[in-house]
Amino acid sequence: MLVNFAYYPLSVYSMMPLEQRSIYTHKWFDSEEQFNQLYPKSIQSLGRRHWTPLSVARKAAMFLGLGKNVRILDIGSGVGKFALAAGYYTPKASYTGVEQRKNLVEHAQMAKEIIGLNNVCFIHANFTHVDFRNYDNFYFYNSFFENLAGRDKIDESIDYSAELYDYYNRYLFKKLKQTRAGTRLATFHSLEDEVPPDFHTVGSEMEGLLKFWIKV
Repeated sequence: MLVNFAYYPLSVYSMMPLEQRSIYTHKWFDSEEQFNQLYPKSIQSLGRRHWTPLSVARKAAMFLGLGKNVRILDIGSGVGKFALAAGYYTPKASYTGVEQRKNLVEHAQMAKEIIGLNNVCFIHANFTHVDFRNYDNFYFYNSFFENLAGRDKIDESIDYSAELYDYYNRYLFKKLKQTRAGTRLATFHSLEDEVPPDFHTVGSEMEGLLKFWIKV
């Protein structure tokens, strides 16, 4: 049953001790519909195209976040759905989402406060300003794809161009190339332009839409 408890004022949840909020945490992950209540309708309407499904987040988390104190970066985290879900499924790992749209980061922070997770955080920045050396593994749901002509866009608040698409891919390729052996990467709906050749595929799901990589 869909429980409409997401519309209580945020202040009510914020004043609850973390252990009290944690009583309700699992309810948010009962279904996509339940989780969507964390966000306003305008954000929910973008979900099917732009936010990671819970089933994908769980599979990626089980690959990236199994291990104590593993640090995972979500590149282009949007409203934080992957990081929040992955943080719930693998609580011993820590997840950081980086997103260049301030309003989406605010939605992610609000959702985090409501759920009450303490192993997830969000950064308002372009991913090119993040030090990849601070992270062990990476998740990438092709956040560059918006730059290609004719593709669905979240909004018009940032610049788009094919040149940016190429630049971001080259930059991510370079940063992943610099990671150490054993680094794990999960990609969803990627064209794989950003994946260096020393990352080897070790698994795939959903007819290849979700792929798992390890650097050798």
